[in-house]
Amino acid sequence: MEPPPYRRPHRSADLEVRVSYLSTDAGGRKTPVRSGFRPDHDFGLIGELHGAQHEYPEQGWVAPGTSATAFLWLIAPDLQKGRFYPGLKFTVQEGPRVVGNGEVVAVLNKELARDS
Repeated sequence: MEPPPYRRPHRSADLEVRVSYLSTDAGGRKTPVRSGFRPDHDFGLIGELHGAQHEYPEQGWVAPGTSATAFLWLIAPDLQKGRFYPGLKFTVQEGPRVVGNGEVVAVLNKELARDS
């Protein structure tokens, strides 16, 4: 069965990031992720995970063990104001399990930028 079609959120993306997914052998996913994927993220706030929707503009999906550019729409951007900067590293998680690592390339939502 085909997954439902991807629907881009009705606002501009918050972040451009580079994401590297762990291989299946290293504890990562067994299946690719697709645009619309909404995992948790550890952006460095102790004890807090934050959701975001991913879009993979280059091909729409990313296989385990590979890397890709992604646009992220934070589920609750108001909780992250003034926290992001290029080079910020984070983890991509499914609950407590880390399935990938990422780095912010650009902060597209200026309210989220550290210098705003």
